[in-house]
Amino acid sequence: MTSTADARLKNRATGNKNGIRSLVRGGRVLKNEGIIPQLALAVREVEASARRGKATPANRVRFQVVALLVREERARVRDGTDISEADRQETLKRLDGVANILASAASHDTSLIPLLQPDAVITDAALQLRKTMLEKAGVTEPEELSVEVASARKMVTESKQRQVVPRSIARRARANPFLPPPQGVINHETLHTGLANWELIAPLLKAFEQGGQGESTMQLPEAPKRDRFAPPRSALMPHQARLLASVRAGHREFLLADEPGLGKTAQSLLAASVAGAYPLLVVAPNVVKMNWAREAASWTPQRRVSVITGDGKDVNPFADIFIINYDILERHISWLAAFGFKGMVIDEAHMIKNVTSQRSRNTLELSAKIRESVVDPLLIALTGTPLINDIEDFRAIWQFLGWLQGDAPGAKLLNELEKNGYTPADGAFYPAARQSVIDLGIVRRRKIDVAKDLPAKRIIDLPVELDTDEAPDIKAAERQLATKLFNQFAKLKQRKLGQKLSTEQLIRAACMQEYEIAAESGGVSVFTMVRQIGLAKAELAADYAAQLARSVGKVVFFAKHIEVMDRAEEFMRARGLGVSSIRGSQSAIERQEAIDAFQNDPRVNVIVCSLTAAGVGVNLQASSNVVLAELSWTDAEQTQAIDRVHRIGQEEPVTAWRIIAAQTVDQKIAELIDSKAGLAARALDGAEAQAENSDPVQLRVLIEVLRQELQRRISTI
Repeated sequence: MTSTADARLKNRATGNKNGIRSLVRGGRVLKNEGIIPQLALAVREVEASARRGKATPANRVRFQVVALLVREERARVRDGTDISEADRQETLKRLDGVANILASAASHDTSLIPLLQPDAVITDAALQLRKTMLEKAGVTEPEELSVEVASARKMVTESKQRQVVPRSIARRARANPFLPPPQGVINHETLHTGLANWELIAPLLKAFEQGGQGESTMQLPEAPKRDRFAPPRSALMPHQARLLASVRAGHREFLLADEPGLGKTAQSLLAASVAGAYPLLVVAPNVVKMNWAREAASWTPQRRVSVITGDGKDVNPFADIFIINYDILERHISWLAAFGFKGMVIDEAHMIKNVTSQRSRNTLELSAKIRESVVDPLLIALTGTPLINDIEDFRAIWQFLGWLQGDAPGAKLLNELEKNGYTPADGAFYPAARQSVIDLGIVRRRKIDVAKDLPAKRIIDLPVELDTDEAPDIKAAERQLATKLFNQFAKLKQRKLGQKLSTEQLIRAACMQEYEIAAESGGVSVFTMVRQIGLAKAELAADYAAQLARSVGKVVFFAKHIEVMDRAEEFMRARGLGVSSIRGSQSAIERQEAIDAFQNDPRVNVIVCSLTAAGVGVNLQASSNVVLAELSWTDAEQTQAIDRVHRIGQEEPVTAWRIIAAQTVDQKIAELIDSKAGLAARALDGAEAQAENSDPVQLRVLIEVLRQELQRRISTI
């Protein structure tokens, strides 16, 4: 923790019996003196501001300080021995009155509620206001630290103790002791004229809250006639190429808010390539971390990629692209801050909207460090949902990009606002200010806007790393199945030696034997493994569906097993999403009610469907996004599920997201299903016939498992 933050903790004395004291004369509390009148005056201003629709930044600070002082005074009065019981009850009653007004203000402006959290950051402005209010009340601060401050300091100490520096990172530092000198930052000299004394954050947010003032995308260059950005055998869509042309022209900061399915990941990776922003740090939710690694290998194959997991034991210190999830960022922040990144991408950037959370503080600390040490670093915030609950959600993202510095515009943004020549007193300030922020780097494209660039239907695989409690059991089950198949292979080989069967024939015979008894077997089989994987993926898939629902609207969620559907529904409902469901156990009336609710009720965000019960005869065109939490055994069943959305009446391109458990048989099943897709093309579309294995997918999965086991055993001999 910085010395400034440490000083804040020292000054933030709270709630012990030696803490804040109201004025007492003759053994009685004076009602019109002390801290409570100061609190009452401040809280009335906050409530009036909140009732007008939105508390101003100054009143947000008042709200937080009043809440803090109420807690402190209540604790002092309850524990104090220098106050009569009658005065104690009277004071607590008056404090309850202040607390009720705080609650009223928060009910009118719900964005105030996070300021009540115990871990909410106390800003310099709040500390100064607190000091001023105490001085007016004639209150003296105690010398010693309170229990709350001691607890906070303990948390900081524990956080430092949790920090890790992987050995490979230390080796990298020793291998290159001559670090390049800091490049320094560009000095954006600010013009201090008409806006010098104005509070600007609230007017800026209001400019966006008003809406209806044109597009929310900066001016982008036209796409080049020849695609020089994508690697060989890959191609960009025009809207993607336009953003990269902007990077080539020198733009380095983007709030890329394209809808899901428009290739934000590819644009970010290629932007780093165009800008030469290596090493690049990518911070993403755990559910998409593996997908980032795969996309990086696809779009920038010449670059080395390292995925940081756990304590970073396997991190490659000489990689070009480092991928880490938000959940473990705090553990690695010390070495990440000193590593020398020239670019940073945060995926699902709305996850840092609460600037007081540890996740946000870590992310903003890293971006600030990069901006301090690199001239024009590449900073990209990706989100299909830049706003979830409130216009205030913009704050953290703008701060990440350097457009805000605390509670004021950064130098670059302030210069742009000065050029407009308006102040918040002018009506023209608001559309001009909105455009100034957009021109700094906001890019928002919808599917319908770029429909001509998109295929009518796309299937996108989203590999996820299983980190749930079921993951070890799945690995153990795969090993058990592989051992079972090998033993059957060994028995057949011993018994059939005289017949001179080839190895491939023996493999097929062993797997055919397992395939025929698998459905009736009580032990581990490919069917039980698929169910286990489905359960392990359930919450990861539900989490991704929830993100889609918040960014693009309604989502259709398909699963195979009832337990997976139950777990997904529970997860989404717990996060406040409206959910309906289609299951095989429903009556025709219940089924239609669920469909109608999804199609017509704006409060229903997701419909959770059984692959078998809802795969046919259902129209769900209210959505253009499908999440396949579990894989089918046939391409036809998968296609039928997607076609519940991709049908007549659908006005937008359809995207289906297949959630695939990385490094499990799930990956092989997906590959085999895709290889079966040629049958329909051949039989119905007249496509050229290609050699295709006619074995069932389940049998082919078993064959692949046994082949890998044989190779493993040979390699260990």
